[in-house]
Amino acid sequence: MEPTAEPALPGPATPPDRPSAEPSADGPRDARAASPDDADLQEAFLNDENLQAAFLNAGELTVRGRIEEASNAVLFCTVTHEGRTVDCVYKPVAGERPLWDFPDGNLAQREVAAYEISRATGWGLIPATVLREGPYGPGMVQRWIEVPEADGEEIPPLLALVEGDEPGPGWKAVGFAETGQGRPALLVHADDVRLRRLAVLDAVLNNGDRKGGHLLPGPGGRLFAIDHGVTFHTDDKLRTLLWGWAGEPLPEEAVTVLERLRTELAEGLPLAARLAELLTTAETAALRARVAALLASGRHPEPGGDWPPIPWPPV
Repeated sequence: MEPTAEPALPGPATPPDRPSAEPSADGPRDARAASPDDADLQEAFLNDENLQAAFLNAGELTVRGRIEEASNAVLFCTVTHEGRTVDCVYKPVAGERPLWDFPDGNLAQREVAAYEISRATGWGLIPATVLREGPYGPGMVQRWIEVPEADGEEIPPLLALVEGDEPGPGWKAVGFAETGQGRPALLVHADDVRLRRLAVLDAVLNNGDRKGGHLLPGPGGRLFAIDHGVTFHTDDKLRTLLWGWAGEPLPEEAVTVLERLRTELAEGLPLAARLAELLTTAETAALRARVAALLASGRHPEPGGDWPPIPWPPV
């Protein structure tokens, strides 16, 4: 990837963590906060990735502020189309920092390719993501996930540090980590079907950066995963906090999904054609090989010795 000069970007979004729009009486309506008359339309929008992607592509993109915690340029935006407005994230290619080990393409294309694979699985783990023009040039635009309010009920954690050598019921061990007190604690993640699906998806994507902060609870018990720019390398670079099932047999559901994915990745089919627009030929070949290897082994992958298995920082 050729180095690019970062454009002059706006200041931070307010607040930078999950800002919300306040609909006016006369202005566009927020698609997340529909009136009772809009209930059916609202539900259809939230459950239809194709509709969301079309909306993100067709609407007017307006930058509201910059999310400063990100290492690359990440802009909080709204998309307005046909009288409705939704929140989104826009990552312009011009704001990417070049990576020595990802010389081809750009991170935005990889994010979109990851979404296309997620959509093909039917698991809906990655929010609707498109590649389009924006105020700072071409980039990735992704539906903003609003973390639901607890309403008095605590949202069960997905990651934790526990004392002792065993994870306990309902948890899977990842490994030991140093705490601020200088003593080790066991890093665990929930034994959760949503996380297990994501572990399989990350193995397919060859995700080099699955951190805890990339996991977002959504409405209705949904789980969404974000930040997939460091994916699809031809070498094994899987780094994740979801090693709890390493070496275990793949669930029957995952095998079925992988078999369907292998079919849809065949030359000449729509998914393969779409990926050819986003990835190199070698990266697509490596993707097919990973799917085939998972099916041949029938097991979740285990950490290798040539690449750090857990990202840093883990959150």
